[in-house]
Amino acid sequence: MLSLKGTHIFLRALEPEDLDFLYRVENNVEVWEMSSTQTPYSRFLIKQYLENAHLDIYEAKQLRLVICSNEEKVLGLIDLFDFDPIHQRAGIGILISEEEDRGKGYGAEALKMVVTYAFTILNLHQLYANISEGNIGSMKLFEKEGFVQVGVKKEWNLVKGVYKDEFLYQLINICT
Repeated sequence: MLSLKGTHIFLRALEPEDLDFLYRVENNVEVWEMSSTQTPYSRFLIKQYLENAHLDIYEAKQLRLVICSNEEKVLGLIDLFDFDPIHQRAGIGILISEEEDRGKGYGAEALKMVVTYAFTILNLHQLYANISEGNIGSMKLFEKEGFVQVGVKKEWNLVKGVYKDEFLYQLINICT
């Protein structure tokens, strides 16, 4: 799809070759807070997940895309989740996996492409993101794309013995 090709990156479907990358990302305890993960994933489970990654978003209720540089370096993941075609909404999450690749505009470009895809191809009315307090980079990224903070879930997540608020960001498609 041309809409999933940007200036510096492109987004692609998951491939069986992504097993090692997904294994590293899903088992990186530093990002568990963002995904509400509490236990490691086995290679077997990730392989099963990859075998079902071909399912349509209407079946799986999610879409996970790999963010790649134009040089085909795998940079991260962007997800639509909790896809609800009746109410025309979905959650959105993004991860640039390596620190040295953050702050270079890859996340912004990927987010812009997925927002356009969600609103024009999937005809969604709204997208939302849940962002933990302290994740200033994500807050700035989503605000730059037009997401607005619409709520605070007080002491929502227990992280290393401390309760953290979680902010709800929302983007309404004004064209629907």
